[in-house]
Amino acid sequence: MSEIRNYTLNFGPQHPSAHGVLRLVLELDGETIVRSDPHIGLLHRGTEKLVEYKPYNQSIGYMDRLDYVSMMSNEHAYVMAIEKMLDIKVPERAQYIRVMFDEITRLLNHLMWLGAHALDIGAMTIFLYAFREREDLMDCYEAVSGARMHATYYRPGGVYRDLPDSMPKHKASKWHSGKKLDKLNAIREGTLLDFIESFTQRFPGYIDEYEVLLTDNRIWKQRTVDIGIVSPERALQLGFTGPMLRGSGIAWDLRKKQPYEVYDKLDFDIPVGVTGDCYDRYLVRVQEMRESNKIIKQCVDWLNKNPGPVMTDDNRVAPPSREYAKTNMEALIHHFKLFTEGYTIPSGEIYSAVEHPKGEFGIYMISDGANKPYRMKVRAPGFTHLASLDEMVKGHMIADVVAIIGTQDIVFGEVDR
Repeated sequence: MSEIRNYTLNFGPQHPSAHGVLRLVLELDGETIVRSDPHIGLLHRGTEKLVEYKPYNQSIGYMDRLDYVSMMSNEHAYVMAIEKMLDIKVPERAQYIRVMFDEITRLLNHLMWLGAHALDIGAMTIFLYAFREREDLMDCYEAVSGARMHATYYRPGGVYRDLPDSMPKHKASKWHSGKKLDKLNAIREGTLLDFIESFTQRFPGYIDEYEVLLTDNRIWKQRTVDIGIVSPERALQLGFTGPMLRGSGIAWDLRKKQPYEVYDKLDFDIPVGVTGDCYDRYLVRVQEMRESNKIIKQCVDWLNKNPGPVMTDDNRVAPPSREYAKTNMEALIHHFKLFTEGYTIPSGEIYSAVEHPKGEFGIYMISDGANKPYRMKVRAPGFTHLASLDEMVKGHMIADVVAIIGTQDIVFGEVDR
């Protein structure tokens, strides 16, 4: 009799389908996985500790770098925690801008997920399509903040500035000139809101293109149907949130169940799955993109009709206007102290959560009355989902590990923190 023994295989951290610096130690019986042991921490930057040494207002930029595909959603949870502690009222226009950019961020996240997940499984065209659309949305980020990724646009009490009245245009080059350049710039003639509105009109057609390529594609179905099934009861026990939980058939969405900002004034649905497999989670996320598009449309309509302030006038967190700071000594001192020392928050603790594209993203913060947090804990959805990987891949083949990691939509900035 030949000796039969299990082999151990390293999957990652250099594997292109590991989605970052994940090291999976797989115990194999032939091609079948007996056990999977995720090793994390290879991207650990100590964000939660760094925040304890910075004034509150200087830590907003750290949030962008957690899940670096869903930048503004991370900021949102953090600034909401500060607003709750200080009991600050955010102007309604700023709330609509935040909701609009939360949903733009959801599209950015889901497009990245769809392109990368499909590429892992073997579909290349979809990756190029998804990045074509992400480019337009990145332009929206750049128009309001000057940065394509790490925006640092949200502020306690509102947002950094109002939406711009013009969009940057493509300049003539050896690649683009004449009619081609005019065509590229046609949608950039108006304001940022006009640009976003034209995107929301085009986007449902793009989603149809993705679905034509994937939804009924037999190879896609062979790779995702009945792979990584999680029952509704088990999804709850494992602490799933977001599309992972909704894919298992539980209609839990913080935007509906614990509304924040202006979500209770908007009309949208929560897509849910039936089987709880990779295919259901794919369908849920694709439908979520359609719902996000609806929300963005409603925000654009409201913002076009309702001008107003985008920052609170609460002097604890709002700097004086530049004009006032240049003519008034006290205002200048206030401006200087706000940006060097920050502001103090009363002693206490708070938990603030948002419906992040990947699930429930929460900030638990303890204040001891100083100008920086005593302690901060980030509740990252990806961390909880990764913990279930061993259970989800058990009994599957090596190729299915790729599909299951893809369907979890993990980003290591928030897992390792």
